[in-house]
Amino acid sequence: MTCQANADSSKEDFMKFSKRVMATLALTPLLAGIATFGSCQTPPPVSQPHIKTVFIILMENKNWVQIAGSSSAPYINNTLLPMASHAELYFNPPLVHPSLPNYLWLEAGVNFGIFNDDPPSANHQSTTRHLVTLLKESGISWKSYQDNINGADCPLVSNGLYAVKHNPFVYFDDVTDNGNPASANCISHVRPFSELAADLANNTVARYNFITPNLCSDMHDSCAPLNDPIRQGDTWLSQNLPAILGSAVYRDGGAVFVTWDEGEFSDGPIGMIVLSPFAKGNGYRNFIRYTHGSTLRTFQEIFGVSPFLRDAAIETDLSDLFTVFP
Repeated sequence: MTCQANADSSKEDFMKFSKRVMATLALTPLLAGIATFGSCQTPPPVSQPHIKTVFIILMENKNWVQIAGSSSAPYINNTLLPMASHAELYFNPPLVHPSLPNYLWLEAGVNFGIFNDDPPSANHQSTTRHLVTLLKESGISWKSYQDNINGADCPLVSNGLYAVKHNPFVYFDDVTDNGNPASANCISHVRPFSELAADLANNTVARYNFITPNLCSDMHDSCAPLNDPIRQGDTWLSQNLPAILGSAVYRDGGAVFVTWDEGEFSDGPIGMIVLSPFAKGNGYRNFIRYTHGSTLRTFQEIFGVSPFLRDAAIETDLSDLFTVFP
C-alpha cells in the first residue's frame, strides 16, 4: 500500500513536472518575441558631435606681434579674439620662405626643396601624397576659393591680384591633369571666391574649403585707399567672415582656421585663430608650439585620412584649442 502510494505520488509529480516543461516550451517563442520586441524599441545610439566642415583662410607675411593689439586690426582684436581660441606659439616651418613653400607644406607636409615662388611650370609635383587627393580617395569633397580668378580655366599663372603662389593645389599634377589649363578636375575644384556666398546660402559648400583673398586683401600688398596691409586684411575679414559664421554649415559642426603663411621678419610666431561651435573660444589661448604640419595633421584627423603626410606625422595637432575634437 505504501509502495503504491509512493508510486502514485511519483507519477503525479512526474505529470506536474511534464506539464510545467511543456508550458515553458510553449512560452519560449512568446518570450523570445517579447525580448525581440523590446530590443526593437531601444533607440539607436546618438552619434557624438564632431567637426564636419573646415574652412581655412590664409593671410600673408605678418608676425603675430604685428597683429595682436594692433590698431590696424580692430576686427581681429575686438571681435574675433574674444570669441575664438588662438595659439601664441604658431610658427611657419623653420627657415621655410617665401610664400609658396609654406602653402605646399600646408597641403603636403613638406616644401619639396622649394625656396622660391615660381609658377607650376617650374615647381609642379607628380606625387599623389597630398591632402586633397587623400580626401578625394575617401569620398570627401574639397574646394579652393581663389579671389580674382575667372573660373573658366585652371589658373596656372598669376594674373592681376591673383597670385598662383598662394594656390598650392595647382602645383600638383593629379589636380591639373599635368598642367592642363583646360583640366576639368582643376576647374571644378578651384573656383572664384565670389562663388562662396552662394554656396553658403545654398548649403552646398565642400567639407574642406581653402580660401585665399587677393593680394590687397590678404595683407600682402599696400593698396589704395587704405594703404595699410594689415587694415586691408582686417577689413576683408570683417566683410567676409560673418557670412561663414552665420551659415548653417558652420553651426552644424563647422570650424574656421585663420592663419598666416609666414612671418615677415622671422619664422614667427604667426597667427592661428580658430572659430567653431566646438572651439574652447571665449578668448582662450595656449602656448603650445605649432607649425603648418600641426594644421595638416589636424585636418587629417578631422577627416580621418591617412597616412599622416610627412611632417604631419611628428607635429602636435591643434586639438587643445577645442572642447570637442575631432
